[in-house]
Amino acid sequence: MKLGNSLALVVGVALAQTGSAFVARPIHSSRASADAVLLRESSPSNDKDGDAVATVVTSSSSSTNTATNPPPTPTSNDQFLSQETFGGYTVKQRLREEVESPFRKVRFLFFAGSTGSALTALYFSALSTVKAAVGGYSDAPPLQEALTNDAINIGAAIVCGVLAYRDYQAGQANLERIARGGKLASLVVEPAASEKRMMVELKQYRRKSRVLICAGGKDYIRRLALSLTSDQLADENSFAESLVQSDVVVVPLLLNADGASVTEDATKQFWNEQVEPASDDDRNFDISRADPVVAFPKGARFWSEYIESEVETADGQGFNVLEKGITLTVKKNGRILRRATGLPPWGELIATMEVMDGSRFGMPGDSERYGGP
Repeated sequence: MKLGNSLALVVGVALAQTGSAFVARPIHSSRASADAVLLRESSPSNDKDGDAVATVVTSSSSSTNTATNPPPTPTSNDQFLSQETFGGYTVKQRLREEVESPFRKVRFLFFAGSTGSALTALYFSALSTVKAAVGGYSDAPPLQEALTNDAINIGAAIVCGVLAYRDYQAGQANLERIARGGKLASLVVEPAASEKRMMVELKQYRRKSRVLICAGGKDYIRRLALSLTSDQLADENSFAESLVQSDVVVVPLLLNADGASVTEDATKQFWNEQVEPASDDDRNFDISRADPVVAFPKGARFWSEYIESEVETADGQGFNVLEKGITLTVKKNGRILRRATGLPPWGELIATMEVMDGSRFGMPGDSERYGGP
């Protein structure tokens, strides 16, 4: 019994070292620029968040097009994948989690089974210990040997139980990240340059554009707008044009006074009607200069639900989101690259974006743009 438990313990620890452990990433306090502070990194996992679905809805659609091109109906596979399982996660989300960590369930079952085996062995070794302590039993082992068996079984149960719990927690964290990625991908925006009030889901930008979600109070949104639409330096402000060339879409998000909710169309109205030059340093102000790169949020309830946890995380680490603002940088594959407070450092962002999100070194289809095989 001692040899078997020791072998199970050694094998369990070895398997755990090969598995992927969940590591909580702390928020960084290093400065990204004079006004930007990096927040936490995204959790380590494969870049598979936010599958793209080409869904574009316009406010003016003709009945002829609707008749000739009826909207697609969900197939039985889609309905099955969208079914909720225990914990509130869909079948598709759980399948994706298994793809990202195919051996997690195997390890969990092994460690959970080893825990049960160790507890069963502890039950019998405890009976032997009682017999050895009481005396008078012919089959009772020496007391020292019985106590050693108890210690081995207790240690094996604790170690295997901790490893099983750690794998379970890592799986839950990965599922939560996948679910949040799905919520992010389903958020809707209205491009500022659209004349027909076209509504676009963030999924639509996958593989095409990076998305910068800039959330904060009125002063933060005002400074954000002026940084894109006025000449604040000696030369002409060309950040908007450079962001378009870098495939970046900026989504300003005006937060209410509570700092965790959004009002429908409030961002668009404030951006277009209430932003004014704050000083003589904001020369040649023209709010329409940023139209090619800006998209306004639509669906206030869904945006509020998504941004609430981000605001809570920043507030819990001592950042005033209404005053400083928060910026989420979403890569072309739908995964969040980084979280930062303050205004985006446009110059640094434009210069390093291709390297930061890995597009320069491996996004499929980049050969035509950068050359190479």
